[in-house]
Amino acid sequence: MPEAPEGKDVKEDGRRARGERRRSAIIDATLRVVERDGTAGVTHRAVAAEAGIPASSAVYYFATIDDLLVAALTEAADAYVRRVREAAEAGGDPLDALAAAVVGGGSPEQRGRCLAEYELTLLAVRRPSLRAQARRWMDLVTEVARRHTDDPVAVRTAVAAADGLCLEALLDDRDVDPGEARAVLARALGLE
Repeated sequence: MPEAPEGKDVKEDGRRARGERRRSAIIDATLRVVERDGTAGVTHRAVAAEAGIPASSAVYYFATIDDLLVAALTEAADAYVRRVREAAEAGGDPLDALAAAVVGGGSPEQRGRCLAEYELTLLAVRRPSLRAQARRWMDLVTEVARRHTDDPVAVRTAVAAADGLCLEALLDDRDVDPGEARAVLARALGLE
């Protein structure tokens, strides 16, 4: 088999990197559209306009609206998982990191993104293609809770408490104190 001409791998890597940047920009634009207009506002044309790219590019990378929504919810879930795991790897208490993630949704700079994530999560009830990604938040809370207890009821209580705290922060349009969130999660896990 003949070898590739010199520089071909570099060109392909450059195209791949540009493609990944374009894909990432489309996902970010999708989240901004959901923040602004809700899930009903997500169209290839709206996302492309938000990203500043041709509509055909959005379709090229994400053939269906469900593909766009799954990618957006995946990105949001990845961010939560990454934050909590990084805190745990740095020697921090994962429960503290989880409490910080919960209360982050009520802060002014994170409110829109959190609202978008909740809308995508609720849409998963009607769109099975979103369900696996929507469950990742619950799986993350479950993982952290199981580090503190093997009681399945306490674990489920912690998952419900985390969701309730997030929703409370959104509904009340207020910051939730991280200490308060941690205390609620600790109580749910029987640590206090």
